[in-house]
Amino acid sequence: MGEVLVVAERFRGDWTEVTFELLAAGRQLAQGLGGTLSVAALGHGTTDQVRALGAADRVLYADAPELEAFVPEVHLRVLEAVVRSRQPRAVLVANTSTGMDLAAPLAARLGVPCVAYCRRVWAEDGQVLAQSQVYGGKLVAEVVLEGPGVLAVVAGSYPAEAGRVSGSPAVEEIPLPPLEGTRTRFVRFVEPEAADVDITREEILVAVGRGIGDRENLGLAEELAAALGGAVCASRPLVDNGWLPKNRQVGKSGLTVKPKLYLAAGISGAPEHLEGMRNAELIVAINTDPKAPIFDVAHYGVVGDVLEILSALTEEVRRRKAQG
Repeated sequence: MGEVLVVAERFRGDWTEVTFELLAAGRQLAQGLGGTLSVAALGHGTTDQVRALGAADRVLYADAPELEAFVPEVHLRVLEAVVRSRQPRAVLVANTSTGMDLAAPLAARLGVPCVAYCRRVWAEDGQVLAQSQVYGGKLVAEVVLEGPGVLAVVAGSYPAEAGRVSGSPAVEEIPLPPLEGTRTRFVRFVEPEAADVDITREEILVAVGRGIGDRENLGLAEELAAALGGAVCASRPLVDNGWLPKNRQVGKSGLTVKPKLYLAAGISGAPEHLEGMRNAELIVAINTDPKAPIFDVAHYGVVGDVLEILSALTEEVRRRKAQG
């Protein structure tokens, strides 16, 4: 038996979608261990929001002005105090830019293992197990935790709906450790510039990666997107190269999208990219590498030359539209 502790993630006052995914994962793990599920909810003036975390048996709530914005150093102090006082069997953190600031430092301070990029966590014979994607998702390692540990779960690995449960969890306000003397502080939130296209609202996206080859080949993706009535987006390397603006980037360091159709052209499927698009209704992948991780999440896949297939698809879409 043992307690499973989920670390809730907030962004500008609201629980993020991945928080409910973690609750779904935590509930399954707690049941497998025959234990309970608790959630650490850190914030300020959001007591009324903790009821949304009904999938947990207990909400451990920390309220302080210093916790209103995410400052890794401050949040880490509070989480360390919570974990030391409760000694949970496993701590579940989102494998996001926020969670990555917490998972490894927390594990280091506690002297326990940290397993990142977890796609699945479960219990077997009283032990905690996890499947972790390594080498950009090309390999999956199965890890057994012989004792307590921190698990960073990739967004999209569990259905958020399963963790969005109405309930009346016990709410326990936890005592705060000293928060003065920290070396970092929140200054302000910088809003991104207005985008020419909001890819989070597009129903059809043609996504391009390094497999597209040269910058001038973007025109093939733009032609297909125009024929389909959608927009072009990209993986991080193309944005880093300046081929497309930041507001077109999909992934952990970009935007999360859920279109009706996501056509991934020349994208290998690293975990950071999959985090931003794996919940699309229909995923079609084109890649020359039959072992590319993108095929693990795609509903349909084509192994072949990206440029030839994009051109052929555009011609076929135009032909069918002309036929009415």
